[in-house]
Amino acid sequence: MIEEQIKKANIEAMKNKDTVARAFYSVLMNKVLLEKIAKGDRNQPLADADMSNILQKTIKELGDEKANYEKVGNSEEVEKISRQIEIATSYLPKMLSREEIKEIIDGLADKTVPFVMKHFKANYNGQVDMRLVQEVLKG
Repeated sequence: MIEEQIKKANIEAMKNKDTVARAFYSVLMNKVLLEKIAKGDRNQPLADADMSNILQKTIKELGDEKANYEKVGNSEEVEKISRQIEIATSYLPKMLSREEIKEIIDGLADKTVPFVMKHFKANYNGQVDMRLVQEVLKG
């Protein structure tokens, strides 16, 4: 489970006094807790697909933050955020490539947009960028 790996890594970051990793894990654990509260059960671990979605959103937010620091020329913060993005990416499962998505779509009987999107959301959640699915479907 991704959540358990992250908890262990958080403890290691605390032991190693790694402030960059520690800051990332703190934010991530807060997002996990908020998701658990939204689902209504704080005691159950989140599924890996939910964790992947949280990680992907966090990576996007960090990318936006990094771009802002690059605009103002703060290279120290850019380096910290780059490292945090690396950490987050290491927990994501292998994402489906454009070719793999096309093969899956070709294998479906119904190739309408709503059906294909529901299929990918149900079967490949956390392993695929839905925008990429839409691009492949339109192409």
